[in-house]
Amino acid sequence: MTADQIQSLIANAIACDHCVVEGDGRHWYATVVSSAFEGKRLIQRHQAVYATMGDRMKTDEVHALSIRAFTPAEWAQQA
Repeated sequence: MTADQIQSLIANAIACDHCVVEGDGRHWYATVVSSAFEGKRLIQRHQAVYATMGDRMKTDEVHALSIRAFTPAEWAQQA
């Protein structure tokens, strides 16, 4: 999988204000900003993003995915 493919999977399933995926082909790092994360705990946010991968995590198509998940307000504070 490529970064663009992973980014598309996430963005097609979660309405994102910002979604960037980087990595080396095995280890991926996603930064996802979405109002869908409002009121959700960190684990719930991560579960939502992992769910977009379907079985790709189980089949090792996506070996590792590190997630930074923010609401738009949290993201604004990061800047």
